[in-house]
Amino acid sequence: MKIAVSEKQEGASEAKRAALYLRVSTDKQAKADLSIPDQRRQAMKFCAARGWEVVIEFVEPGASGTDDRRPELQRMLEMATAGGSPFDVIVVHSFSRFARDHFALEYNVRRLRKVGIRLVSITQDLGDDPMSLMVRQVFALFDEYQSKENAKHTLRAMQENARQGFWNGSKAPYGYSVVDAEQRGAKIKKRLAIDPVEAEVVRLIFKLFLKGDGKTGPLGVKAVTSWLNEHGYRTRVGARWGIGPLHQILTRATYKGLHRFNRKVWKTRAAKPEAEQVIVPVDPIIDEATFDSVQAMLKAKNPRAMPPRVVTGSILLTGIATCASCSGGMTLRTGKSGRYRYYTCATCAQQGKAACKGRSIPMDKLDRLVTERLADQLLKPERVGKILGGLMDRQAAKDEDHSVRLTALRAKLTDAEGRLGRLYAAIESGIADPTDATLKERVAAVKTERDIAQVAFDRAVAEMRPSARITEEKIAAFTQTMRANVLSGDTPFRRAYIRSVIDQVEVDDAEIRIIGRRTVLERLVMGGGAAPAGVPSFVRKWRTRHDSNV
Repeated sequence: MKIAVSEKQEGASEAKRAALYLRVSTDKQAKADLSIPDQRRQAMKFCAARGWEVVIEFVEPGASGTDDRRPELQRMLEMATAGGSPFDVIVVHSFSRFARDHFALEYNVRRLRKVGIRLVSITQDLGDDPMSLMVRQVFALFDEYQSKENAKHTLRAMQENARQGFWNGSKAPYGYSVVDAEQRGAKIKKRLAIDPVEAEVVRLIFKLFLKGDGKTGPLGVKAVTSWLNEHGYRTRVGARWGIGPLHQILTRATYKGLHRFNRKVWKTRAAKPEAEQVIVPVDPIIDEATFDSVQAMLKAKNPRAMPPRVVTGSILLTGIATCASCSGGMTLRTGKSGRYRYYTCATCAQQGKAACKGRSIPMDKLDRLVTERLADQLLKPERVGKILGGLMDRQAAKDEDHSVRLTALRAKLTDAEGRLGRLYAAIESGIADPTDATLKERVAAVKTERDIAQVAFDRAVAEMRPSARITEEKIAAFTQTMRANVLSGDTPFRRAYIRSVIDQVEVDDAEIRIIGRRTVLERLVMGGGAAPAGVPSFVRKWRTRHDSNV
């Protein structure tokens, strides 16, 4: 034991240059400005007592000890192992300040030891003998265990907070802001509230994806991104929109009023089981039917679900025609001479009659039957009007929602104008100096906020105009355009329009069933049938009876 002590003292006397590593776990602790100054004071006193010179400090505010991907920690380790011996010892308040992960602590201690640098704890001052090594490892295991226990109890409290509908922190999703909800003791509970201006942009994104801008059909994710950037829309931080952030908006269930807390493991970003996730009720920006329609379109447009050849091939009903017995696709088959072409059940052709009895129908016959029935029985103003008969009632019901939106936007606009007016009054009365750079920036920021609110208000007003509603004139224009494009033109062109209005053609022995969706008709009518709607999903909606659209 005496030998161990002498070795420790000898190492201490040789070390002349010291680096301090100071860390706290949360931003709240860093802002309180108590822990780090105390660590620094004790570390300086510790070094002075041993005659060590402090040559550099590494301060890590608000960083978890369970993760070694800390900027200052990595900078210190790189400096220590790069050569040149910038310091001889690293001083920490306790080993838990350096790491709360047993493996990370031991790995980095050995890494430092190879270049002749020791890690020294003020409160756990140990030597380099085997007994000290074992004690340090025990300390590290206890620190790791304590960290995991604290994390478990903290998560439990945050989950309960989320169940009660409160916000646990972090940045609010685009379209929402964090507001004070109630005070419990010294803590102020917060909730998510709809930001009227950003919410209008979210609604616009969903509208562009589902219906387009009135001049085109529905837009894809990339096209919506380009449209927003070309028309001057920017993100919350003033940056241009990107495909990734916009896709997150289109797929985030928060916008239909179901925000999920505790979805992923923070360290690995792996998804957690649904049983561990908590649904936080929030005010919806998008109605559930619209949100589900967008998810269906995204799924249908996924190349993994719909191969490109289905959209770009030379066969009119490829990807649409299916066998009624096995629900498999109907594929092209030709006779020996290649002169005659048929739609044939692919399951039977590939796996034999044990998988499906199979059926075939001449290609020209099926193409003609489908296009003629579409033109004669579906694409008629009377038929479309009957299918969309309940839409006008839903439009009337939305008037109340528009009224609420307009009231919120008007309040936002009035607030911005009021603040701008007070700033101008302060300048005119001499209270504020108009040459002050900070004041100029504030005035510019409020003016920008006012202008954005005005644009959002004007857009919401425009949505209530008759031009944004389905009318008999729009139905007539839609049917006329669609009939012309379905019956004539090049095959890829005709196929795009057929795919835009129907989902599936079931080929049975005695009948052929054409299947489509009412929601698709709604957005096509709004767009006048001017462009195809992309690749729809296979969900039966407007085929109300077994024999409808036969």
